[in-house]
Amino acid sequence: MKNKIRSMRTERNWSQEDMAQKLGVSRQTVNAIENDKYDPMLPLAYKIAKAFGKRIEDVFQLEER
Repeated sequence: MKNKIRSMRTERNWSQEDMAQKLGVSRQTVNAIENDKYDPMLPLAYKIAKAFGKRIEDVFQLEER
């Protein structure tokens, strides 16, 4: 799964720590999601989309393999 979190976060001048605080997760979790090392569970994916005021499918894209 690919995501646009890093670009969306930097457009808003949010640090990974800022994003982590908004989501109630660690900075390491934000880093892992941004680097495609961790796919968030659905509740967290919805929180991420809501933080950006977007739909979940605007933030995450399923990669066809």
